[in-house]
Amino acid sequence: MNFALQKTIELILLISLGYFLQKKLQSKESLSGIKVIILNVALPATIFVALLKIELDATLLIFPIIALAFNLLMFIATKYLSKSIIPSGNESRSRTLMMLLPSLAPGLSCFPFIMVYSGDDSLALAALADVGNKVFVLIMLYILAMRWYHSRSITTTKISSSSKLKSLFIALVNEPINMVIIAALILLSFGMSINSLPSFIDSSVMRVSSIMTPLVLLFIGMSAKIKWKDLKHITNILFWRAGLTFILSSLVLLLFPSLSPALALLLLVFPQSSCSFWPFAHMSTVNSLEKTDKQPRPTFDIDFAISVMACSLPFSTFLIMCIYSFRSFFTNPSLVLCLGLLMFSLPLLYKFMKKHKKVELFT
Repeated sequence: MNFALQKTIELILLISLGYFLQKKLQSKESLSGIKVIILNVALPATIFVALLKIELDATLLIFPIIALAFNLLMFIATKYLSKSIIPSGNESRSRTLMMLLPSLAPGLSCFPFIMVYSGDDSLALAALADVGNKVFVLIMLYILAMRWYHSRSITTTKISSSSKLKSLFIALVNEPINMVIIAALILLSFGMSINSLPSFIDSSVMRVSSIMTPLVLLFIGMSAKIKWKDLKHITNILFWRAGLTFILSSLVLLLFPSLSPALALLLLVFPQSSCSFWPFAHMSTVNSLEKTDKQPRPTFDIDFAISVMACSLPFSTFLIMCIYSFRSFFTNPSLVLCLGLLMFSLPLLYKFMKKHKKVELFT
């Protein structure tokens, strides 16, 4: 059996097992506890090991820069093109999509598959790229959310933005994933590697790292709860996002045709990560402030944001597994560009046909 297909079947079985375990979860706190273990223990350990296996090079700085550039391009595209897939005049949903669609959460939706299919080297590069993404979702999107809040505020109350930005900077530094990236880069700068660590530290970190992939896959299965009434609309939005992402990735691959297959796959799967939680946290903060202000027209549609996030994780997981399972197809930039254009166009075609059908009913 093909190696990629065999790995895909293994991962699907673990996700399915997680789905059937949903009934065993007594409360949301149980699922939150698993997420805490993943993001604060297993994933940082895995990234720490992966980084200490690479050779430090100044050219690696290009990865967070590329990720940040992708975030900004997706933000601009969402700002000017998202109105083609949502009802006109629904500004709160437009702003919600501008916060969510450019953001990435590779920790849960992407890193486990990179490690299984591409190995530690690609995982280390993805972790570095995520630094640029974190700057975007933690700092830039917070500034944007607060700017919208103040521009639409019906009160004259002023919130100290400097203190909020300071707390966000502290959160950026204190996040376990970022802490291990900083620690690993410091060790690498002194010429150390994973073999330089005492054996008991090396062994402990490796053991913790080994639980990451199965734990994440079980989590994906256990958290897959979708509101079916919103599924059609949100699927169109996610198709549009994935198509646009494939278009951007294929253009990079066409510009740099000599990239290795592993790097080409990384450029395809990393941008397909699910939407990040951090924009939702910023939107929730604004929503709380507006409830205090008794704002009649909220800046963001919180319920819609929750639905998008709920669908985004399984959708991204499916896409990333498809990319790795059919890598010979996806490493062809021309085919990826055609696929991106198709996925980008389908939601627009669906909206056009739906609108045309309504017109026929009234004629």
